[in-house]
Amino acid sequence: MKMLGRIHSLKEAAPVETRADLVRRRIADEIITGQLKPGARLDECDIAARLGFSRTPVREALRQLAAIGLAELRPHRGVIVAQPDNDRLTESFEFMADLESLCARYAATRMNAAERRALGAHHLSSGEFVRTGDRDAYAAHNTEFHELIYRFSHNRLLEETAQATRRRLAPYRRGQFTVLDRLALSYAEHDRVVNAVIRGEAAAAAATMHTHVAIVSVASHDYVAGRVSGSKEAAS
Repeated sequence: MKMLGRIHSLKEAAPVETRADLVRRRIADEIITGQLKPGARLDECDIAARLGFSRTPVREALRQLAAIGLAELRPHRGVIVAQPDNDRLTESFEFMADLESLCARYAATRMNAAERRALGAHHLSSGEFVRTGDRDAYAAHNTEFHELIYRFSHNRLLEETAQATRRRLAPYRRGQFTVLDRLALSYAEHDRVVNAVIRGEAAAAAATMHTHVAIVSVASHDYVAGRVSGSKEAAS
């Protein structure tokens, strides 16, 4: 019961998704899958009417999309879908891999016993979503898993930087779970990270996490390439 209470308290500490977050996630998915083409105008009124929100959260969502490079503000045109930048995506994942590797390294030596148990229990609980093939639930659980490791690094600047970088990559990291067998592979990768962290093996924790994020990068690129290609074929 104590362990369940600990896990629940960790989840309650996570930020609640706002209306702007929901709009941002929806529009981001439409951009990276090719439903919204580069150069397309993102009109506040049109989006608000289509998604059933007021203009305020839509305006904030567009600001957030511009901040992560999926949209840009053009004079006399308003907000438009940005041109894809594969080099920038690759660089972002390289940086993310280094950040998360450092988080895992610190966590391996700084976590207390209760935190190690909580991380292990959280990881094991995600196995049910792999068995049922529930991508959405696993994706949410996956975000919580990585955020726990950021937090357990016990370095607030590192945690904040990792969180900010992850937000830029969130649409891609969520989409990669549609790639064949990605749920099971992700779980196995997490398993290696957790085992190293719980054993306090800093070098192994850093290496396994770096490898995991590098694999996520490849899967995310595959997801984007496959969905954009499919969108083009459907339009032809």
